[in-house]
Amino acid sequence: MRHDSQHDNHNLGRFRLSVSATPDAKLSTGERRLQDALAIEAAKRSEAESKLVTAAHREATPRHAELEKLIADKENELNSNRKGLPKVMVMEDMEKKRKTYILDIGVYNKRGKEVEIGTPAALPAFSKDLPQNRLGLAQWLTNGENPLTARVTVNRFWQQLFGIGLIKSPENFGVQSEVPIHPRLLDWLAVEFQESGWDVKQLIRTLVNSHTYRQSSRVSPDLLEADPTNRLLARGARYRMPAWMIRDQALSASGLLVDKKGGAPVNSYQPEGIWAEATFGKKRYSRGKGDDLYRRSIYSFWRRIAAPPMFFDNPGRETCSVTISLTNTPLHALSTLNDTTYVEAARALANRAASSAGKNGKPATQIAHAFQLVVARNPSEQEQEILENIYNRAQLRFTSDPGAAANFLKNGESPRNSELPEPQHAALATVCLGILNLDEALTKE
Repeated sequence: MRHDSQHDNHNLGRFRLSVSATPDAKLSTGERRLQDALAIEAAKRSEAESKLVTAAHREATPRHAELEKLIADKENELNSNRKGLPKVMVMEDMEKKRKTYILDIGVYNKRGKEVEIGTPAALPAFSKDLPQNRLGLAQWLTNGENPLTARVTVNRFWQQLFGIGLIKSPENFGVQSEVPIHPRLLDWLAVEFQESGWDVKQLIRTLVNSHTYRQSSRVSPDLLEADPTNRLLARGARYRMPAWMIRDQALSASGLLVDKKGGAPVNSYQPEGIWAEATFGKKRYSRGKGDDLYRRSIYSFWRRIAAPPMFFDNPGRETCSVTISLTNTPLHALSTLNDTTYVEAARALANRAASSAGKNGKPATQIAHAFQLVVARNPSEQEQEILENIYNRAQLRFTSDPGAAANFLKNGESPRNSELPEPQHAALATVCLGILNLDEALTKE
C-alpha cells in the first residue's frame, strides 16, 4: 500500500484489512445489526438500536416514502417562494436609549456635552404628543405645520420637468442655499401638495398643464442674453435628456424596449473589463440575455464603484446625491454613435420602418417613417434630402463591401429581418443611427 502526501503528518496510521474467500464479497449492509436489534425487547433496546428498527420500518413502508417526497417538495416550494420575496432591512429601537455626546473636533473618544434627540429650532417644534422615535420623526416631517418636506418634494419634481428647480440646490434648503426667484409659486405648490393628501399625480398634472410648462422653448437672442438659464420662466424648458432617458427612448422607438414592471436587476450591454479593472480582477461582468438586454434603464444593475458606463451623467453611488448633472460631451456622442445598445436600436428601428412601409416601400418613405418614430414629426424637405443622401452613400459603400454590411448588422442579440437585403438594411440603419443622435432626439424641448 502506498500513500502520498505533501504534508508529513498526513500519512495513514493504523487500519484494518478484511479478507474473504467469497469472490464477490461485499461490506455488511447492516442486516445482522438489525436482526440483533429485533431480538431484543423494545423496552431494553438502546437509542441506536431503536433508531435502527424505526428506520428499517419506515423504509419498508411505501406510504412513508410518498409522504417524505411530498414534504420535500413542499419545503422546496416554500424556500423558492421565500427567495422570491423582497427583503427589507428593519431597524428596531433600543430598549434603553444610548447616550449621545458632541464630539470634540469629531474625535470619537473625546466626548463633550451630552445631547438629547430633537429637531432644528428654526422649524416647527416637535409636539409632545409624538413618540420620541423614528415614527414620531416621520409624523413631524409630514405635519401640516412643517413646510420643509412639501417644499423640498415640490422643488425636485419641478427640477425633473424643467431641468432646474425653483431653488437650484435641491439638496440644500438651508441658510446658505439660493433664495428662490419665485417664492410665492414654491409656497403655493407646497401647500397644494399637502392639502391634496400628498397626491403626486395631481402635482405632476398641475405642472404639465400649466402655461409655463406648455410654452415654446424657442428663445430670442435678447432673452437668451438676459436669462440664459431660463430662471424667469419666460419660455418652455429645453435641456439635454439624462443618459438613462436617451437609452430608453432609443429602445422604445426601435420597438426593442421590454416594458416589464418589477423584478431583479439586469445586466445589459457593457464593454468588457470595466468591473475587473475597478475591483482588481475580483469581479467579472456576466452580460444578460434575451429580454434582460432591453429592460428599462431603471432595472440596470449598478456596482457602487462601477456604474453602467452608458450613464454618463449619474452621480457616484458612494454618497447620496439628488442633483441632476446633464452631460453633453464628445465622449457621450461616441457612446450614442457606437455603443451596442444604440447601434442595435438603429438596426431594429430600420427594420420597423421598412416593415411599416411594406415590401414595395421606397427608401424615402422608410426614412420619413423612422424620423417620425423618433422625433414625432415629419422631416422637412431639407432634412429629407440630407437623410436620403446619407442613405445613398451608405448603400453604395455597403454594396461594394458586403462584409462591412454583415459586420454592422451583427451588433446586438436581437434577430435581424432576413427579408431585407443586407446592404439596404445596413444603409437604412446608418440613417436611423443618425436620427437617434439628432439634437432634437437627445433634447427635451
